[in-house]
Amino acid sequence: MNNSGRCAACKYLRRRCAPDCIFSPYFPPTNPQRFVSVHRIYGASNVAKLLQQLPTHLRAEAADSLYLEAQCRVEDPVYGCVGRISLLQHEIHKAETQLVKTQAEIAVLKSQSTQLGHDDDLQALQFESQSDAIGLNNFLQEQYLDFSNQGSSGFI
Repeated sequence: MNNSGRCAACKYLRRRCAPDCIFSPYFPPTNPQRFVSVHRIYGASNVAKLLQQLPTHLRAEAADSLYLEAQCRVEDPVYGCVGRISLLQHEIHKAETQLVKTQAEIAVLKSQSTQLGHDDDLQALQFESQSDAIGLNNFLQEQYLDFSNQGSSGFI
């Protein structure tokens, strides 16, 4: 790369960007914060060594992962990504618990309904429960997508 087109890493480190710069494909000059975050947590030397040890086809994913992990560590210095993962697991557990409770309520109402002969009410309740489950599933997928898209280039 020429001097006017230095990558974000070479600009930040105030050095000339060589044509075979290990950082150039993964830290473009248009997104300098990406390298700054990774450098702050891991250091430029460690990142360069890590990228050089990987096969070329895995380097982009590794750079994305390092960036995501660095962002998480900046936001939560103690837990980093693990904090986010734990939060999402907790949300899933709450949703699963609510689903089990709802299914138990349906089972109780179903048994009461068959005893009293109210099958129409039961069908409406089952449809409502299925709609709630679909809505919950959509909500969890949105939360997952929001999490995976925060501060990354589309890689988790």
